[in-house]
Amino acid sequence: MKLFGTDGVRGLANVYPITAEVALKLGKAAAIVLSKNKNKPLFLIGKDTRRSCYMLENALTAGLTSMGADVLLVGPVPTPGVAHLVRSFAADAGIMVSASHNPYSHNGIKFFDSKGLKLPDEIEEKIENLVLNNPLSTDHITGEGIGKAKRIDDAQGRYIEFVKSSIQNTKLKGLKIVLDCANGAAYKVAPQILRELGAELIVINNNPNGLNINLDSGALHPNVLKTAVLGHNADLGLTLDGDADRIYMVDEKGKILDGDDITAIIAIDYLKKGKLKNKTVVMTEYTNLAFKKLIERNGGKFVKGLNGDRYVIEEMLKHDYNLGGEYSGHIIVSDYNSTGDGLIAGLQVLKIIKEQNKKLSELSSLEKFPQELISVNVTKKTPLSKLSNVQKAIKNANNILKENGRLLVRYSGTENVCRIMVEGKNKELIKKIANDIATEIKKEVN
Repeated sequence: MKLFGTDGVRGLANVYPITAEVALKLGKAAAIVLSKNKNKPLFLIGKDTRRSCYMLENALTAGLTSMGADVLLVGPVPTPGVAHLVRSFAADAGIMVSASHNPYSHNGIKFFDSKGLKLPDEIEEKIENLVLNNPLSTDHITGEGIGKAKRIDDAQGRYIEFVKSSIQNTKLKGLKIVLDCANGAAYKVAPQILRELGAELIVINNNPNGLNINLDSGALHPNVLKTAVLGHNADLGLTLDGDADRIYMVDEKGKILDGDDITAIIAIDYLKKGKLKNKTVVMTEYTNLAFKKLIERNGGKFVKGLNGDRYVIEEMLKHDYNLGGEYSGHIIVSDYNSTGDGLIAGLQVLKIIKEQNKKLSELSSLEKFPQELISVNVTKKTPLSKLSNVQKAIKNANNILKENGRLLVRYSGTENVCRIMVEGKNKELIKKIANDIATEIKKEVN
């Protein structure tokens, strides 16, 4: 497809395809494809804190209303908040304007269906085909047929109560927590949730100005949280990304916990309580080898889904699993929300801490194999199979690693980047392997 990637439409804001013109057409096309043949379909639009969100939000609204759809504007709210609010308001679909973890200069448009689920490929293809190959005339929509838009003042409050209910309003009194909001979509709701549950809270990076989302903050820069946790002698820290669908945590000793660590804590607790459906957790090919072994030692099963939270969710729905995630911090607890939700995942861990009266360091039992991750910027995405020297380097690496490690090389679905992940017992060896492959990619692609 020419517009949609692995997570909606993404790119540099005000440059094709993230322009007001394309957003207008996406709004029109979405009104046609997702309306369920209603005369007045209802759409809900949320956004993060990027300056370009104003432009895209208004263009999407114009496109939707010009096709006869009504629109609810909920303002800055996490992506998982949109997934919940679509259901709360019984909307036909939801749209989130966000580029998640990317810099402020980028933006994106993500769609959710009436159940709060990201759209499958075939539905995205229908929307894309209309945008690219149809004039999308609105001549037939006139007078009272034109839709209307209104802002919803209590949307954030609804999401706050929903998130708190995921742990039955468990009191967090006695926990000193540092929270990094990444100057993003959760800058209002996240502090309010933790304060209302009674935590002693130190909040950092919660003053968005439209240009500082993810800037030296949030889940992409967990060392910032580590410094704050140690500096404030806190019990732990939580750090979100720009749209708060990702979370990393830091324990009282300064250890950074990624999505593998956090999901493992939740999975083991759910196994003990009999809450893990089919005793199975869904992760991805990037999940550390040690995760599978830990889950199996505790009587559970590990299923590997395709990379990307959308595909993890699809695997969960297909087989009725209720827990999945990615090392990057997308964690799906489907008993509560239909997509990755950093706040709900974080609260599950906080509840476990209170129930077991243990420190976060005592709950974290995942002893990982060393990993080396390298991202190589590329000007084009030549199929890796056509890069002979890269293929030779990959074959050589697999011969060296054998059953004591693994290697993944793939292009990002949202950026012009080739990602290399090497995992094994010898840290120096895997670093050399990753660098050798990166060198060949730079030679053959750029």
